[in-house]
Amino acid sequence: MGNEQLSGFLNYLQFEKRYAAHTLTAYQCDLNQFSTYLLTEFQSDDIAGISHFHVRSWLAGLKENKMTARAINRKMSSLNSYFKYLQKHSIVDSNPVKQLHAQKLPARLPVYIKEKEAEHLLEELQFGEGFEGFTERLICEMFYATGMRRNELQQLKENDIEWSLKQIRVLGKGNKERLIPVSEALLDTMRDYIKAKREQEQFNQIYFLNLASGEPLYAGYIYRTVKKYLSSATTLHKKSPHVLRHTFATHLLNNGANIQAIKDLLGHSSLAATQVYTHNNIAKLKEIHKQNHPRG
Repeated sequence: MGNEQLSGFLNYLQFEKRYAAHTLTAYQCDLNQFSTYLLTEFQSDDIAGISHFHVRSWLAGLKENKMTARAINRKMSSLNSYFKYLQKHSIVDSNPVKQLHAQKLPARLPVYIKEKEAEHLLEELQFGEGFEGFTERLICEMFYATGMRRNELQQLKENDIEWSLKQIRVLGKGNKERLIPVSEALLDTMRDYIKAKREQEQFNQIYFLNLASGEPLYAGYIYRTVKKYLSSATTLHKKSPHVLRHTFATHLLNNGANIQAIKDLLGHSSLAATQVYTHNNIAKLKEIHKQNHPRG
């Protein structure tokens, strides 16, 4: 679909939109797959000749191959963004994706652990010894206490912590900054961690470090750490950092937090993304009603 145009689009996403590296990779992969499909099925990938028919045909093939509706919608979004960019630069006259409808997504409620399970995770479980064990425990605690995304935790810097104001500055999706309040107890632990890091002769501003390389902890390590300890705290099938993010939001809502405040703490761009947590709250109310009402 034109290497020059694709390179320009990816540069636009990287330098103007400030998209993360893994997001850029996903866009590039989606667009390359569509280009390969056009060459294979239609022996052409000329941008000007692409219509909604070509896009619909590609998406139909993905659906036949059992790709999920969510994954198909993401690929549609990649194509839509690309054609909007091409229109903006007068490379094409129309956007063929605009004539198509997104796949209907099945209802998917956030998965979270119970308050007793969170207490067991952070107060009763035995973490490893030494600096590594300290790192693993603090990773779990910070996910639950702040609701950060995994990438946000990876990129956290020591100077993002505003000690006197008891808050952390977090750079989220779309390069948007938000502030997350934290307790004095967590701040004390975070101070102790920096001290322990200095004892390992590490002076990098990145908060969580791979001691061997001096680089930020890689995503796989963080994921495996959370999965390992959640496996001892809950019987949930899903055990990922995002489960602790969901838990952070759900426990706030269950204890009376305003949905708008939760939106801001999570860094959601719209309230619609946050309102999914109200479904869990309603489920809890139904359970309370059933257990406590005489005719429940």
